[in-house]
Amino acid sequence: MVEGRRIAALVVREPRLRWPVPPKLAGEIAGQSVCGVRRRAKYLLIDLERGSLILHLGMSGSVRVVPSDTPLIDHDHIDIELDSGLLLRFNDPRRFGSLLWTNTDPLAHPLLRRLAPEPLDATFDGQYLHRASRGRRVAIKQLLMNSHVVVGVGNIYASEALFRARIDPRRAAGRLSLARMMRLARAIKSVLTTAIRVGGTTLRDYASVDGRPGYFRQRLYVYERAGKPCRVCRTSIRQITQGQRSTYFCPRCQR
Repeated sequence: MVEGRRIAALVVREPRLRWPVPPKLAGEIAGQSVCGVRRRAKYLLIDLERGSLILHLGMSGSVRVVPSDTPLIDHDHIDIELDSGLLLRFNDPRRFGSLLWTNTDPLAHPLLRRLAPEPLDATFDGQYLHRASRGRRVAIKQLLMNSHVVVGVGNIYASEALFRARIDPRRAAGRLSLARMMRLARAIKSVLTTAIRVGGTTLRDYASVDGRPGYFRQRLYVYERAGKPCRVCRTSIRQITQGQRSTYFCPRCQR
């Protein structure tokens, strides 16, 4: 649908995103063919003949593939028009997203080159997590959300994985044993795999590219369940703040 098509034009209605859209970008990419589309952490990489677009959705952005005559809605900031009559439309209500360009290897870009392993990659396992945590006093929940340790484990999934692994989110990462890290790595993979299968987690304004909500929220054990009984032991779920983010856990199941 996108790969192999030629870019007819770039239309930028609002360049003031997290970083301004480069003013010469439209001329740079017009006429180039899309060689491939891939993802690295939260970045969507659109590889062209002479470089790559680096697209980040921010907190609430979305990209849809729609016919060129599709009416605009609020916050439709960018269109990447294709020679097929379709276009990639970037919508971002909060303007925390970005569209950048590089004519070199995008994985060497300053935003991407220091990113850690993906949690579903074979390189991410309990042994890696154990090595990465040695000597660290930071709480294990905060370690999981450090993109220099692992990418793609957000606040919801970190809380849920720690519950499945029966680990208190306040525990110092460097004091957790290899056995517990092995269990945690498996829990992270399980949580993310399940969430992907059911379409993610709809909490407020999220929907998938086809407009459907994510159904993983129906499977949450602790996240946003403060004061409610644990689904396993019936103890009240607690809420605390770590690194300016809410953390939820069961004080009985998680040690």
